[in-house]
Amino acid sequence: MNRDTDRAKMFGRRAAALGLAKLGLFGILAGRMYYLQIVEGSRYATLADENRINIRLLPPPRGRILDRFGNPLADNEINYRALIVAEDTGKAGGMQATLERLARIVDISPKDIQRVLRDSKRRRSFVPIKVVENLTWEEVARIQVNSPDLPGIDIDVGQSRSYPNGETLAHVLGYVAQVSESDLTGDPLLELPGFRIGKAGVEKVHDLALRGAGGTSQVEVNALGRVKRELERKEGEPGAEVHLTIDLELQRYVEQRVGEESAAVVVLDVHTGEILAMSSQPGFDPNAFNKGLTNAYWRQLVGNEKSPLINKSIVGQYPPGSTFKMVVALAALEAGVITPDQTVFCNGMTELGNARFHCWKKWGHGHMDLHEAIEQSCDLYFYEIAKRLGIDRIAEMARRFGLGEPPDLDLPGARAGVMPTRDWKLATIGQSWQRGETLIAGIGQGYVLSTPLQLAVMTARLVNGGIAVQPHLTSRIGGTPVERPEPDALDVSAGSLKLIAEAMNAVVNGPKGTARAAAIEDPALAMGGKTGTAQVRRISKSERDTRVLKNEELEWRERDHALFVGYAPVSAPRFAVSVIVEHGGSGSTAAAPIARDVLLEVQRRNSLSPTAALPAEETEAAL
Repeated sequence: MNRDTDRAKMFGRRAAALGLAKLGLFGILAGRMYYLQIVEGSRYATLADENRINIRLLPPPRGRILDRFGNPLADNEINYRALIVAEDTGKAGGMQATLERLARIVDISPKDIQRVLRDSKRRRSFVPIKVVENLTWEEVARIQVNSPDLPGIDIDVGQSRSYPNGETLAHVLGYVAQVSESDLTGDPLLELPGFRIGKAGVEKVHDLALRGAGGTSQVEVNALGRVKRELERKEGEPGAEVHLTIDLELQRYVEQRVGEESAAVVVLDVHTGEILAMSSQPGFDPNAFNKGLTNAYWRQLVGNEKSPLINKSIVGQYPPGSTFKMVVALAALEAGVITPDQTVFCNGMTELGNARFHCWKKWGHGHMDLHEAIEQSCDLYFYEIAKRLGIDRIAEMARRFGLGEPPDLDLPGARAGVMPTRDWKLATIGQSWQRGETLIAGIGQGYVLSTPLQLAVMTARLVNGGIAVQPHLTSRIGGTPVERPEPDALDVSAGSLKLIAEAMNAVVNGPKGTARAAAIEDPALAMGGKTGTAQVRRISKSERDTRVLKNEELEWRERDHALFVGYAPVSAPRFAVSVIVEHGGSGSTAAAPIARDVLLEVQRRNSLSPTAALPAEETEAAL
């Protein structure tokens, strides 16, 4: 009896323990369910939604680039793209067969077909893959007509960068291209397939402003990631419009006037520093960089001896030749080493030690004062005053006028040129400065190098009263004017500047001026300026004596560079121009006529109405 009782008690205890254990487990389960359902319910609901809903980034439209009158320089155009979805192409081999049929309708290279097939192995079968883009409407129509034979092919419509003026302003605008590894900064926009950023020119300088802000698209997906439907779309913020100081029609005229020459032309407003035209010829088509360079076009560009990919206006560095003589004259006047009436006798040649230095005029100019020396470009006069000045004082004055210093320009890559000094040569070449090198520098040769933009800035500062205007291209970003500091004065006497301007006037309009053949007949539009011819090789004594070969008889690369700097109108200077024709020969015959025609055109365009030179909004307000 006792044994039965003990067993019953033991069974009861065990049952009670088991029941308590079950109750405990049930309590834990209930507590966990309460925690998951009530306490953490909103969190897990969010996670479930995140598995169900994907947020995708949408690229914004890139901002336009406009000229000073609102004409589009860089715009966006509809981009038709052909996409392929692997799972819709049919059985094995169907994708390649579809691509081969598509290649018979539109131009698709075997390389592109291999790329698509390779990408299809890395992606899920329902993810679209880009096959080809920038299709014309005719190509889209052909694809649609043949769609029954092209399973899996779909047409997508997006936007692509467009440069409606082709090669015009290519070096200024630059171009956009796909993002490379080195461009990644953490901005998610840069990781979007096919997204493009500015790689050169204005496109690069103002890339962030032009880029805009991305939009979002909320889409519902299944467990495999397949899109079921779009739930919500929020468009991005388009990039800002960038207005330039460039006059598109003037730019077109400059490029047409330069023609097939390898040349650079810069036109400035002498009072504001606004760049109205900046041409570097020959150019290139920036659309090719956006749509994809062909091997043939790339070989054409890099194989051209006239370097179409280089912006000669800001990168090309040339001896300024005789266009530098005004700076040397100013330095001499300001230092008091010469007076305006003091003369130097030119017999065609001078000696320093064992070296001979020749004037361009073999038998000399005779007695020359400052005005006559600039008008007739007498080399011996400037040899003499350079010798009296020394290279360091010449360099100090040159830097005031923007030579030998990098310009504060809103365009990447602008070179500083070279304005040598004694210390510069010792530090750069490891040799002491020689007196003969000062004479050569005095006529803008030797180590002295400048860019066309620097020469235009120099000319503007010479004729605007000695104000250190800074060149610039951007006037407004997103409707907001770009603020610029008031330019400083150069601390050069007004009397000296007046003497230089009068001599530059005589170069074109004087009876013995080196550019008198390029004079403007209308006195109200008359220009002043200075010719320059820069040697690119050393002329031997025998060649100098016999003059066997003329410039035009030499190989193109051995001919002298032709230069001209000018301003107009003479009565109230407003515009400055610099022209460099690579290997063009004489500045008076190759460069001066281009400068004359360009200054005539810019004055004509800016005299059509009192508001002709204002940007679009200001023009409307003025009217």
